[in-house]
Amino acid sequence: MNVQSIMGAKGTEVATISQTERLRDVVRVLGERRIGALVVSGDGRSIEGIISERDIVRAAALGGAASLDATVGSAMSTDVVTCSPGDGVDRLMGLMTERRIRHLPVVDDGGHLAGIISIGDVVKARLTQLEHENRALADYISGR
Repeated sequence: MNVQSIMGAKGTEVATISQTERLRDVVRVLGERRIGALVVSGDGRSIEGIISERDIVRAAALGGAASLDATVGSAMSTDVVTCSPGDGVDRLMGLMTERRIRHLPVVDDGGHLAGIISIGDVVKARLTQLEHENRALADYISGR
């Protein structure tokens, strides 16, 4: 299973926000959409950064409640790790584990934003793979 098949099941919509918005806007959007990160993009195609729940917590730890008035650009992560549609689940699991991240923006051949994969998407895909393998083995053993 690869990124393209995961996106085929979940869709390609990506929630984005601009660098000039406030952290309080990030909190609102994350809560409304029940998601853990937003891609920072002024045009919805280029990736300028990513802002996650962790980034909000770090900002709050440093600046308290007043940090919610800071801009997204001041708290976002700019070292964004991405993946491509052909990447397999094993590669995604390795990247997420090694880099300790939970969201990977997907970029197309032109380097433009094409989707986003979360750790939940990866776990679901891997469980589906294991279920198919187990079913195939059971069928083989029972002679079906």
